[in-house]
Amino acid sequence: MRKPPTTDRRPRIPLGRRLRRDRTLLLMTVPALVLVLVFNHLPILGNVVAFQDYDPYVSTNGVTAMLESPWVGLAQFDRVLSDPSFWDAVENTLVFFLLQLVLFFPVPIALALLVHSLLRPRIRAFVQAVLYLPHFFSWVIVITVFQQIFGGAGVIAQALRERGHEGFDLMTDPGLFKFLVTAEGIWKDAGWGVIVFLAALAAVDQSLYEAAAMDGADRWRRTWHVTLPALRPVVALLLVLRVGDALTVGFEQLLLQRDAVGPGAAEVLDTFVWWTGLRSQDFSYAAAAGLIKGLVGLVLVLTANKAAHLMGEQGVYRK
Repeated sequence: MRKPPTTDRRPRIPLGRRLRRDRTLLLMTVPALVLVLVFNHLPILGNVVAFQDYDPYVSTNGVTAMLESPWVGLAQFDRVLSDPSFWDAVENTLVFFLLQLVLFFPVPIALALLVHSLLRPRIRAFVQAVLYLPHFFSWVIVITVFQQIFGGAGVIAQALRERGHEGFDLMTDPGLFKFLVTAEGIWKDAGWGVIVFLAALAAVDQSLYEAAAMDGADRWRRTWHVTLPALRPVVALLLVLRVGDALTVGFEQLLLQRDAVGPGAAEVLDTFVWWTGLRSQDFSYAAAAGLIKGLVGLVLVLTANKAAHLMGEQGVYRK
C-alpha cells in the first residue's frame, strides 16, 4: 500500500512563547515605534480641522481650539476644488512626476548594470562611492552647484560670453524648469537607486549566466534574458512606491527655486498648501488640500500594487 506524501510543516509556536523569545528585538524597536507614533500617526488626528473653520486664536491650547472651532462640513473641500490655483498645482505635480518617472527611473538601472559590469572591485567601489555621494547633499547645496554651472553667472554662461556668444540662465527659465528639476533629482538620488539595484544583481545566480553563455548567448542577450528578469521584482516594488509618492514632488527643492521661475512653473501641491494655507494661516484650507492629496496618493498606491499583482509580482504587500 502506497503511503500518502508527508508534508514538512513545523508546529506553530504560541504567541506568548514567541514574544518571550524575541523580547530583546521587540524592545529594540520600541524607540522607533514611539517616534513613528508621535510624529506620523498622532498628527493625523489634526485632519479634523479640514471639516472646521479652525481658528487657532480661540484658545492658547491647540486641542481646545479644535473643540471650540465651528464645524463647516465639506465647505473647505469645496473651496479647494473650486480654486483654479489648486488645479494648476495638480497639473504641475503630475507633469513633474511623469517626467521623473520616464527620465529618472531608468537611470539607476542603467548605471547599476554599468557598475556591475566592471571587473575590478576597486574601480567598482570607487565609481559606486562617487555616484552615491550627492545623495548626502542637501537641496541647498545641489541647487547651488547647478546655479554655479547653469546660472546666468555660471561656468557655461561665462565661457560662452568669453567666446562672443550670448549667455543664458537656465535657472530662471520657466519653460525648461521641469527638466532642470528632473536633472537635479537624477544627480542627487540616482546613486541611491544604484545601491538598491546592485544589491538585487548580487543575488542573481551566476549559474544562470554560465548556462546562457553555454547556449551561445552574448552579453546583451544575457542581460536581457537573465539580468533584467532578476531585477523585475525590485523594479515593480520601486515603481509602486514611486507612484505612491507621485503627489509629493520635492517640496524643499521646489520651494527654494519658486521665486526664480514663478509659481506658474514651480507650484506643486506641497508648495500650494504651504503658500496658500500655512503662510496665510488658513489652516482648515491647507488641511483640506493635504487630505485630498493623501487620499489620492492612497488610491494610487493601491492601484499600482494591484497592477504589480497582475504582472505576477508581489508589490508592497501580498494579495
